Amino acid sequence: MEAYQRDFIDFLVRSGALLFGDFTTKSGRKTPYFVNTGRFRTGEQLARLGGWYAETLASRFGGGFDVLFGPAYKGIPLAVATAIALARDHGRDCGVVFNRKEKKDHGEGGALVGHELKDGERVVIVEDVTTAGTSIRETVPLLRARARIELVGLVVAVDRGERGPSGAGTALSEVGREFGFKTAAIVTVRDVIEHLHGRALDGRVVLDDAARERMEAYLAAYAPAASGPPAGSARGIPGNGGGAGGGPVR
Repeated sequence: MEAYQRDFIDFLVRSGALLFGDFTTKSGRKTPYFVNTGRFRTGEQLARLGGWYAETLASRFGGGFDVLFGPAYKGIPLAVATAIALARDHGRDCGVVFNRKEKKDHGEGGALVGHELKDGERVVIVEDVTTAGTSIRETVPLLRARARIELVGLVVAVDRGERGPSGAGTALSEVGREFGFKTAAIVTVRDVIEHLHGRALDGRVVLDDAARERMEAYLAAYAPAASGPPAGSARGIPGNGGGAGGGPVR
């Protein structure tokens, strides 16, 4: 695991965007942890968050993209923050586009806002997490209907490592195979377990033995059979899918 990934996990905890407890996913699964990028509420938090997304994009995609797409709603600030960080820290000025949940029938109209997509442009989707890939399957047709773009990738904050619809791989890797693009995560759930288990952060252990056991039980139930190395083993930069309480979460 890289130093920036460890810093990112600490940032998630300190910002309240990574919580451990009892939650329910959008699909109805009971989960012992919750990732909510909607908890990033200040300019400084979003600036730092964009920096981690930009670092992952630069590491995994190099210069092989032209436009960032942020699916409504949580993907919108993520794509904007990432584009700012790419320009500021990497000298990359790329376009940003996002969709509306409801198509506008006045003014400029349409379902997409921001950069005007052009034939041949390479697009990366910026999301928070992917549990079932539903939002990606809903938005890809919107992009391809606007122009003959090339979808080159999807980057998320945390790969939850849960199996996709076919059961053959993670939801993230299955989305990549379905649409033929590369996928990447800033960190994986295995990175989270490895980094936080038994470690004090600001004077408290956020992932003790009991919490880890619950996460391992969850992964045993919902991860693919070959879900990657056990917690505690070394991880590199994430690759192609490698890798309020009680309320519904993604």
